[in-house]
Amino acid sequence: MSLVIIPAIDLRDGRCVRLVQGRKENTTVYDGDPVSIALAHEAQGARMIHLVDLDGAFSDPNSRNRQVLSEIISNVKIPLQFGGGLRSLDDIAQVIELGVSRVVIGTLAVETPKMLVQALNFFGAGRLAVGIDARDGQVLTRGWEREGKISALELAKEVAAAGIERIVYTDVARDGMLTGVNVEQTSLIARESGLKVTASGGVSSLADVTRLKATRESGIDSVIIGKALYERRFTLAEALICAS
Repeated sequence: MSLVIIPAIDLRDGRCVRLVQGRKENTTVYDGDPVSIALAHEAQGARMIHLVDLDGAFSDPNSRNRQVLSEIISNVKIPLQFGGGLRSLDDIAQVIELGVSRVVIGTLAVETPKMLVQALNFFGAGRLAVGIDARDGQVLTRGWEREGKISALELAKEVAAAGIERIVYTDVARDGMLTGVNVEQTSLIARESGLKVTASGGVSSLADVTRLKATRESGIDSVIIGKALYERRFTLAEALICAS
């Protein structure tokens, strides 16, 4: 079985950016229109694109990101996975109505678990994933600015019990650092929770893709790649070949 490679587009005020360890004061803006970047990913063979509304995650005032999301949906044919600041059922419904295939929710799952159950009842497990963002094994919420007082493994088990089938696990300390994926912790959470897991944070080389592919039996079936592609450490086409 191949590993699914999911290129990431992180948005701040309608522009494609990358953060270092989730810190909004450490932002790199990349050249290129997000719609053109999405189309390029699709043309190179991506089966899904991961989009993050960083302004929403940081609870910043409404930006151009939703308009950009709409434009990307109108232009690409592959599924879009979207997250960032979706903290109510209305928020989730709005982006699904726009055409998002899978919604990633994080803070809502930690702070209002009853609402997570409601979301599962309304939208179904296939449309939802829980983003578990952790530093030193502890969950962070609200754009990684607040510690959630729960371990990543404990949260994974709780959302699995609620009916969630997939999580996106990010080691925040590695995100944007190009220091390699935390394969051990990601595999542990996949095995212990029984969930499908999308790995995220720290991909730096094709060796990371190879290591993740070797752990497919644990439940890791996909990986989000952002900065390594923008910094041209390798191409999406090379990653897809490596993962197949």
